[in-house]
Amino acid sequence: MTAPASPTDIAGEPAVVDEPPFRVPRDRADLHTFLQAALALEHLTIPPYLTAMYTLRPGTNRPAFYAVRAVVLEEMLHMTLVANLLNAVGGRPLVANSRFVTGYPARLPYSRDRFPVALRHFGVAALETFLRIEHPAYVAEPPGHPSVAGDEGWTSVGQFYAAIREGLLSLVRAMGEGELFTGDPARQVGPQDFYNSGGEVFPVTGLASALKAVEVITDQGEGADRTVFDTDDRFFGEVREPAHYFRFNEILQQRTYGPQDTPASGPSGPALEVGWSDVYPVDSEAKVRHYPHGSAVREAAERFNAGYARLLWVLECAYGGRPAVLREAVPVMLELRDLAERLYRNPHPDAEKAARGLHASATYEVTEAHFAAARERWSPDRG
Repeated sequence: MTAPASPTDIAGEPAVVDEPPFRVPRDRADLHTFLQAALALEHLTIPPYLTAMYTLRPGTNRPAFYAVRAVVLEEMLHMTLVANLLNAVGGRPLVANSRFVTGYPARLPYSRDRFPVALRHFGVAALETFLRIEHPAYVAEPPGHPSVAGDEGWTSVGQFYAAIREGLLSLVRAMGEGELFTGDPARQVGPQDFYNSGGEVFPVTGLASALKAVEVITDQGEGADRTVFDTDDRFFGEVREPAHYFRFNEILQQRTYGPQDTPASGPSGPALEVGWSDVYPVDSEAKVRHYPHGSAVREAAERFNAGYARLLWVLECAYGGRPAVLREAVPVMLELRDLAERLYRNPHPDAEKAARGLHASATYEVTEAHFAAARERWSPDRG
């Protein structure tokens, strides 16, 4: 078996994710740039979370599986809310583009830490990475505030979203709400187009719904008002649940949060059983080139990348004015799950890595050629 991994044991230099300038959005074009970056940020988390979920051996760790799955669905909700917001202010969400897809491992963005986000199998190292991504640290004021006058760059995801919120407010004050929110309402994805068990998609039609979208995204990730829980009860009439950070911490601590628990207290509820060895260990820096030409493993890895490009193309079509086609994402996700199972059940084709107990894995290397093929083979008009 492999030795326990560390979340920082990356041999290569992590990819650097593009970040907007360290300032509050100044005009409509600036706001478009920030929201496109937010769309990429929300997507950044999905491949690492899917990797942890897919590497659980079938039939094991069901509480952990469903916890990670719930977070993945909420990240897709966040992507869709950001796309609605970008459409509402006259932008165009770009998803099916190789520049949108982060190479992994990647450096954690909007952070002073040089912390790598890699495609890790389920385990302590993966969970520690997820906690760094979702950490509800003190949210610094937006750029321009006297308290951050000495800062030269972003310190947290929360600060980045606070800058978007401040940009929305300042642009409405300068331009007027009607002048800022000029997007076509037909481009908005609504609850009839997107089912999600954690909250729901809603159209962004003005300042109030835009601010609600930003609050839902940040509260589901970090918790509301420095609590353990999200705001799904207030916004959607659903049972409130631990925010992403605390769901991952429940798994790591093998104990659930109770209704009176706080971030400082830690979880004190019922025990949560975790089988740490019930996983397919993988190489966190795997690439398609590591698999032999003509092998079944390489074919499955290439098909997975092509399928993932197709998923992103479906999302771009949905965000680009055909919201109903978002339903087409479901069969593509099921196909990706099946391809992932084929990959992760296979020992790594490299003998040395196989001897260490590693298995083959999806690499999420999506190129312009993959997107060109996706556009050629499927369109909303042809079905």
